[in-house]
Amino acid sequence: MELNGLKLGVAICGSFCTFRQAFETVEKLNSLGAETIPIMSYNAASLSTRFGKAEDNVRHFEELTGKKVIMSIEEAEPIGPKKMLDILLLPNCTGNTLAKLANSITDTPVTMAVKSHLRIGRPVLINVATNDALAGSAKNIGALMNLKHYFFVPLRQDDWEKKPNSIVGHFEMIPEAVKAAMEGKQLKILQ
Repeated sequence: MELNGLKLGVAICGSFCTFRQAFETVEKLNSLGAETIPIMSYNAASLSTRFGKAEDNVRHFEELTGKKVIMSIEEAEPIGPKKMLDILLLPNCTGNTLAKLANSITDTPVTMAVKSHLRIGRPVLINVATNDALAGSAKNIGALMNLKHYFFVPLRQDDWEKKPNSIVGHFEMIPEAVKAAMEGKQLKILQ
């Protein structure tokens, strides 16, 4: 599979435990020929956690993409009007971001990137990463699945015994899901 020349926005949310997988996904997308454009939510860009220091995560993302991370609403707003992206990927979309998108709340660089990108009718691909996907976030996932231009990476429970409501998308299926979304197709949602 090749993604040569595809302008692919990658908007990282605050699911800190999935940063490693998100960054590995960026490397994979780059190797397939995509031009990745980095975007981070306020929390993703500014909070240091047991999974890494904020400044190290930002620097690593910039090194992977060769571009400055979009980290403000002002920087994200031109994405649609300037047709900066062919597709926008949220590789680790949190329950918080799902709720904001489902309710048209635009108060982070990621939600502004999505709003701006959708205004020109281009696809948004969501890879869910939240501990409450089968609880409080279920209604937001359902709402977004029924909106035009939203696509989802196939989902799975990541630990059905210890975290029965937790869902994480199949990171390894992101390239295939990108290709499908660009063709206006949704892959089988549960794998």
